[in-house]
Amino acid sequence: MDPLTRLENRSIYILREARRAFSPMGLLWSLGKDSNVMLHLARKAFGGRVPFPAIHVDTGKKFPEMYAFRAEYGKKWDLDLIVRDCPPVAATDESLPPAGRSAARKTAGLKNVLKEFGFKALVAGIRRDEQAIRAKERVFSPRDASGAWSARHHPPEFWDQFSTHLPQGGHMRIHPLLDWTERDIWLYTKRENIPVIDLYFARDGQRFRSLGDQDITNPVPSEADTVDKIIAELEHSRIAERAGRAMGHEAEDTFERLRSDGYL
Repeated sequence: MDPLTRLENRSIYILREARRAFSPMGLLWSLGKDSNVMLHLARKAFGGRVPFPAIHVDTGKKFPEMYAFRAEYGKKWDLDLIVRDCPPVAATDESLPPAGRSAARKTAGLKNVLKEFGFKALVAGIRRDEQAIRAKERVFSPRDASGAWSARHHPPEFWDQFSTHLPQGGHMRIHPLLDWTERDIWLYTKRENIPVIDLYFARDGQRFRSLGDQDITNPVPSEADTVDKIIAELEHSRIAERAGRAMGHEAEDTFERLRSDGYL
């Protein structure tokens, strides 16, 4: 079996196990390349349609291309789409740096979604290779009633046996892409012909590696204007995937503080 098919099969298995164990369940759709792959896998896993809601926790600061993509593919993929706005920056922790406070809006928005819909599990498209603190995650990752996560206290996961125990009032985060790499995502996007937002492709010597809010996301130097060129670029690039994210240049503990509070 080729590596991509092996990853695909395991991710589909994870999604089916989560669907069997938890109800209600939702899938977090950031509109980016990873969550588009995740939606594609969910459609493959469940007969061509995602059988649970796709959730976009919206800061109101995304690129116009992202909102256009949401409108188009929310309909084309027949998604049960939930869109909820985030609280204002003023409602976040004042001790966080500026980009961290912007990111904390999504945590607060997600907590509101959990309270409104009572989801017992949320599928998220994070990968271990994206960021050091995410490398400590589990595939089935329990959150307590406040949404908090501890990097030190995880149930063991051996031979794809996942603990489904939930803390009182808590929920489970499901991570079907945890073992994928950025290159895997693009190889699979090419193989499966999965749509992506044009901002990922180079214009005037720059492109976005990772998409977030307009005011805290910047492009990186690149001439890769096709999927094939992006894959080739990743073979030798020394630029971190999240180099264009302002939060990645703030205090080292910012991301860990956000993750501990329930950030993705």
